[in-house]
Amino acid sequence: MSRVLENLEPKPLWNIFEDICNIPHPSKKEEKIIEYAKNFGEKLGLETIVDHVGNVIIRKPATPGMEDRQGIILQGHLDMVPQKNNDTQHDFEKDPIKPWIDGEWVKAKGTTLGADNGIGAAAALAVLQANDLEHGPIEVLLTIDEETGMTGAFELKGGLLKGDILINLDSEDEGELYIGCAGGIDTFATIKYKEKSVPEGHVGYKVEVKGLKGGHSGLDINLGRGNANKILNRVLWQANQEMGMELSSIVGGSLRNAIPREAHAVVTLPKESAGAFEKFVADLETTVKKELGNVDPDLSLKATKMQKPEFIINKKTTKNLLNVIYACPNGTMRMISDMPGVVETSTNMAIIKSADGKIEIATLQRSSVDSAKDDLANMMRATFKMAGAKVKQSGSYPGWKPNVNSPILKAMKDVYQNKYGKVPAQKVIHAGLECGILGGNYPGLDMISFGPTIRNPHSPDEKVNIATVGLFWDYLVETLKNAPKK
Repeated sequence: MSRVLENLEPKPLWNIFEDICNIPHPSKKEEKIIEYAKNFGEKLGLETIVDHVGNVIIRKPATPGMEDRQGIILQGHLDMVPQKNNDTQHDFEKDPIKPWIDGEWVKAKGTTLGADNGIGAAAALAVLQANDLEHGPIEVLLTIDEETGMTGAFELKGGLLKGDILINLDSEDEGELYIGCAGGIDTFATIKYKEKSVPEGHVGYKVEVKGLKGGHSGLDINLGRGNANKILNRVLWQANQEMGMELSSIVGGSLRNAIPREAHAVVTLPKESAGAFEKFVADLETTVKKELGNVDPDLSLKATKMQKPEFIINKKTTKNLLNVIYACPNGTMRMISDMPGVVETSTNMAIIKSADGKIEIATLQRSSVDSAKDDLANMMRATFKMAGAKVKQSGSYPGWKPNVNSPILKAMKDVYQNKYGKVPAQKVIHAGLECGILGGNYPGLDMISFGPTIRNPHSPDEKVNIATVGLFWDYLVETLKNAPKK
């Protein structure tokens, strides 16, 4: 197979990243990439451990003269978010990702690229492979299933890691150091329904929302992008209230941690309301486009006539569903008061799916304040309960409290200023890094996170900036050379 990225610098990192692209590794299906990482360490003659869930730990001794440095853990995750465009044929469990170079960026053809966190994992492995770097004791920790539950971080046993400093390689803005992150919790709702006969004189329509950018439900939540589920519900709710619309099925979103880009529903209406319904949908498309402006200019909202469906969902359930989707909050709820521009608390209406007599709804709440996260989760639970839904909450993970006096923070700020002539930004990320969980298992770890510039993670528009990967690598190498002493 021809190599697309082999001439990019730094070559070792890009070559390993392309290897990773060639190995299917969606969340929950990381067996092949675990084997790759295990073989990578063993071929280098390094101590390599695969724990009971599949986390990979590889140890490399200090280079001569660097034995007095604190041990550094380079940490990333092995899984990727599997998202594709509807017109792209791709099986994430079998097919390789197809990267391509578009000017200053590396992208994938119709799918997520997996730069989140393939670039970070590749950098860690490249450090192990290199024989021309200066560094103290190194451990590489590559966890599984970060994207759908942080299973690897939760399951990592105490006592396995030996290092003093953890450098997470899963951030997405070059020149920024992250010293804290949001925690999260999933709230799932299930509403049962009964199938009823389609009323006489009704016609069928398919209503589709397409063309939205979507994106990461944490990093991109403050950008004001459209949520396909919420937009679709605006159509359905009003048409149900005013035009006698009945709902047959609804599907929107595909991942709990991605802003939904597409959604569709099959509905019926009285024949005499068809013309008014078509005009209403066309007018609402214009309205929502104006609301979103340049944030989501490619929104498409269409109603297309189709054969009548075999059934409709019973009226009470339809009203309850449409009311609760409308009532549920979505997007940014609160900003951090003393960190302008940084989201504190948010929620995302991620997935809605009807099938086999039940409607399942998945949402994700995030906050850097654990009490605010729990309060918002309670708000979601109470709202769903009013619609008669069965509610389940799971996957709660803590935030990572910033430590402005961190030794590795001081060291990395000094390195960046000496190397690039400016002080890197110091930030808290509104996303779930594994640092909070790992810090709970290993109290006393000095932690920080950084990475190259990645845009639109968790969507088929994901891309990584080539030049910043070089800067990221050089910064990592210099950091290892100047790590704090024991």
